[in-house]
Amino acid sequence: MDTNSFCEITPQILELIQLHGSNTNIDPALYNHYDVKRGLRDLNGRGVLVGLTEISDVCATEMKDGKLVQAPGQLFYRGYNIKDLISGIPFESHFGFEECTYLLLFGKLPSVEELELFKKILAGYHTLPTSFVRDIIMKAPSKDMMNTLARSVLTLYSYDDRADDVSLPNVLRQCLQLISLFPMLSVYGYQAYKHYHDGASLFIHSPKEEYSTSENILHILRPDSKFTPLEAKLLDIALILHMEHGGGNNSTFTTHLLSSSATDTYSVIAASLGSLKGPKHGGANIKVVKMFQDLKEKITDWEDEDQISDYLRALLNKQAFDHAGLIYGMGHAVYSLSDPRAEILRGFVEKLSAEKGYTKEFTLYSKVEKLAPKIIAEERQIYKGVSPNVDFYSGFVYEMLDLPLELYTPIFAIARIAGWSAHRLEELYYGGKIMRPAYKYVGNHAEYVKQKDRKTGI
Repeated sequence: MDTNSFCEITPQILELIQLHGSNTNIDPALYNHYDVKRGLRDLNGRGVLVGLTEISDVCATEMKDGKLVQAPGQLFYRGYNIKDLISGIPFESHFGFEECTYLLLFGKLPSVEELELFKKILAGYHTLPTSFVRDIIMKAPSKDMMNTLARSVLTLYSYDDRADDVSLPNVLRQCLQLISLFPMLSVYGYQAYKHYHDGASLFIHSPKEEYSTSENILHILRPDSKFTPLEAKLLDIALILHMEHGGGNNSTFTTHLLSSSATDTYSVIAASLGSLKGPKHGGANIKVVKMFQDLKEKITDWEDEDQISDYLRALLNKQAFDHAGLIYGMGHAVYSLSDPRAEILRGFVEKLSAEKGYTKEFTLYSKVEKLAPKIIAEERQIYKGVSPNVDFYSGFVYEMLDLPLELYTPIFAIARIAGWSAHRLEELYYGGKIMRPAYKYVGNHAEYVKQKDRKTGI
């Protein structure tokens, strides 16, 4: 079978869809009738409680006069406010991703000696198996780096003599290796694709032991390996803000779900990568960047709020961009008044845009940030507030750092593997039962009809 026939949508396929559709006809009113929480959330966005965690806390409400009301968002890693963690790492001082990874995994902030030992352990896992880059990454490079990353993770199973051992020491070893290897797997996958598909020169730089994760990403990505301290620090902050977000987000819940079945670490992380890839999850910042590119092409004056408002309404009415009816980067499953990650990132974005000559773009982002919540409230029935989420600004940060669009979501994964690892260890230690949520059957029972007596629909 050639490539064209492999991916061809044939007339027969179209006919089957026309005849049978999705073969389901569930009345939306039944969700209310049976009190089904679609997406495991209620109308206010509160998640159905399915587990307990000590790793992070996502807060968007507070008690006032005995009532639960919306509040500015807060995010805590092991009890520490993310704003304090970021401000506690002086801009001119050390990098924080490794320190926060230690915190998530072990529940405490490391001393100087503990952090140095931890960084040495991570650096010791930088080496990929012999010929892995040549035999795995270089062969059949994919245009989607998340698929390349997932394939590489699954292949590492074959190189691990204790791949199926789910004891805590072994799982910790596997997680530390993956945390260390994710930058190489992601960037090397990108380099291979650019070389074989776009004819670009091939650069495979080895990571440096003395570099932080953010420094190594820039080092192995850029042909000349050069970067400024400001660039590395901002990428470090972005990694910290993306590394963990509670046990209920889609990819971390995937981690818990698969871990509860006692399957191997590589299968768990590959599945979590598949979840994160989705444009409603980790792929959202790509949608934000592309949406803004379309916006800049469609309006004539970036300062004109009426033009911007008209475009945003067109988005919601499926008349602009990808016709999905969404303003990407706006709204969150939990946060309503504010996403603390977006607030932190916004301050650094403003500084970086001034230094990089992106002031006009930042002003445009600010106007959309101001106008979008009001327009969404006018056009849609909403049950809680709408504010920018972290994806609204993260793609803009990566754009100013000259990072390729193909690596936006893998960078999210490079950060989030730390949180996934902590949650996998927690599930294996405290879990015990395989997760099995219920689905209510609302179809009809039918009498079996022999094949010769069935009527054809074709």
